[in-house]
Amino acid sequence: MTQKAGTSHRPSTLTVKGRNVRVRTLGFVVLAALAIWFIAANTGSVTIRLWIPTVTIPLWGVLTVTLLVGVVLGLFIAHRRARR
Repeated sequence: MTQKAGTSHRPSTLTVKGRNVRVRTLGFVVLAALAIWFIAANTGSVTIRLWIPTVTIPLWGVLTVTLLVGVVLGLFIAHRRARR
């Protein structure tokens, strides 16, 4: 892909209620809403074996911890890439 001289690259945006919203931000909001819905829909208890101990906790707790760990790791990797 080539750019014409004098033009700058701008992120894709959509207009929502009179405001410009980046498509990336809109996608993040949709994925976050789906993740929260999925966590809220799974309320049963599960048994998890952590090397030696076995614990029984609600599935929503496991999914929430997994989501938070994924977000933290994603932010860590994005921060490392931005420093390069």
